[in-house]
Amino acid sequence: QVMLVESGGGLVQAGGSLKLSCVASGSIPSGNAMGWYRQAPGEQRDMVATMTSGGVTSYASSVKGRFTISRDNAKNTVSLEMNSLRPEDTAVYYCKCRDYYTRAEYWGQGTQVTVST
Repeated sequence: QVMLVESGGGLVQAGGSLKLSCVASGSIPSGNAMGWYRQAPGEQRDMVATMTSGGVTSYASSVKGRFTISRDNAKNTVSLEMNSLRPEDTAVYYCKCRDYYTRAEYWGQGTQVTVST
């Protein structure tokens, strides 16, 4: 079992920045991808950015150039630096860890990000 705890959400004006962090604990698989997903009210949960344990990244087109994902494997953390935030970035942001081999997925409880105009 993997436990994920997010932090860093909040309210920010359009054009501002926020940094989200996620700490993983428990039986963290050696081969994994960790990342961030978001879900706005009435919408499906979508991928924002992911990063494998080997450092390969993937971003949603809507956040490329504005968001940066990073991870510290020694500390079992993954972060999301969000710049030039827009009202459409408003959502609950979730951290996810996916086991390559078993395909098991673990989710955090989510953290709210609200971008005001």
